[in-house]
Amino acid sequence: MAGKKRRVRVAHELPKTRRLAIKKALQEHESEDRPDWDRSTDWKVTRFLRKRIKPGEMRTIRLPLLDVDMGDSWPIPVTVFHGVRPGPVVTIIGGTHGDELTGPSACTNLLSSIFTGPEGALDPSAMAGTVRIVPVLNLPGYRAKSRYFPDGRDLNRAFPGNPKGNTTSRVASVVKKNLIEDSDVIIDLHSAAVGRSNMPQIRGDLSHPESNILAKAFGIEVVLDSRPPKGSLRRIANELDIAAVTYEGGGANLLDQSAVKVAVHGCLNVLRALKVIPKNPSRPRFRLNAGGSTWLRAGEGGLLDMFVSPGSVVEKGDVVATISDPGSPGLSVDIVAPEDGLMICTATNPFVTAGTPVGHFLPISKHIELLKTQINDRGVLIVNGSQGDAIWREDGDEMVEIDVKGEWSGGSVDAEWNPINADETEQEEADS
Repeated sequence: MAGKKRRVRVAHELPKTRRLAIKKALQEHESEDRPDWDRSTDWKVTRFLRKRIKPGEMRTIRLPLLDVDMGDSWPIPVTVFHGVRPGPVVTIIGGTHGDELTGPSACTNLLSSIFTGPEGALDPSAMAGTVRIVPVLNLPGYRAKSRYFPDGRDLNRAFPGNPKGNTTSRVASVVKKNLIEDSDVIIDLHSAAVGRSNMPQIRGDLSHPESNILAKAFGIEVVLDSRPPKGSLRRIANELDIAAVTYEGGGANLLDQSAVKVAVHGCLNVLRALKVIPKNPSRPRFRLNAGGSTWLRAGEGGLLDMFVSPGSVVEKGDVVATISDPGSPGLSVDIVAPEDGLMICTATNPFVTAGTPVGHFLPISKHIELLKTQINDRGVLIVNGSQGDAIWREDGDEMVEIDVKGEWSGGSVDAEWNPINADETEQEEADS
């Protein structure tokens, strides 16, 4: 209703120190005064790699990832939309890990004629600012169906890079110079690594004010308060005071169309929130701001049979998986939900040993009934944007904001899945 102030209920359950840090950062934050975004400012041609893009024009330019005279320089396509009015530079990146296909698919959808043509959502003649879309950042990894670059290194642990370093470090330096440093906003689209699958979720450092705002502008239900891992694209962006978030959805080497749909919806939502493209953004009926989780682990070794999928809403005592062993016929072990909550990630590799993480679980006991009002017939949370048109509009009912307490086991969201993250956390603690 016009003029009516929307009430937002907040359940303060994040760790006290983290909650205070986020509150302090937001209180001290004032949106940067950007006179170059003023609509009265003379808006001119922009350049990318010395190529000119006029206001109202869309152009695809190839960025070489390596500066070489011999061999493959790995030129990647970067499509630049230069609007007709002043505004921010928004960079959307997919395929940082070559085997994660949600980002490349989402970017490819955004670049289709239904969005870029006349009167489309990304029609540059009706756009403000500059939008750059990079469908596949790790081109050699994508071609090889590998997470890594040919030298076996992870690009998302190589920033800020070194122009005279190893191969991946050189690429990171090129990406930082040409895609990160002049961005105002960065959306990095990912999937879970091999062996697991993520429900659609946004990760951002909520104590970084601009990233906090960006995370919520994406318009989906699950936001993980996550300090960026050492060497990550998001970390170097935040160090440069650039708003950056990571979207996670689906798994490696597969296409989860629901996760792709949410990614497309979320990117458009951000562009609308920034007034880069017309129309109002949508938002979810509720938002889970999570600062920690519980891990469900295999108690025995054998074959894992998962009964739930990412996004499943479960109740205390529900059997989420069983473990059996062909060498021990007739014996099986159940893995049960320790309390009411949400499965934000589940294992896809059926081979487990004692201690293997099989599920990433958000305890939501106080608000489980709210989640149940938004599940499908399989008990899976319906994520905003997963059903095509926005399910809830900005002018809808009040939104419930839920803060989930806890700390990330191992120091980061994926530490239990990926030993690299755990090693980095331990090193940072040793250095601090």
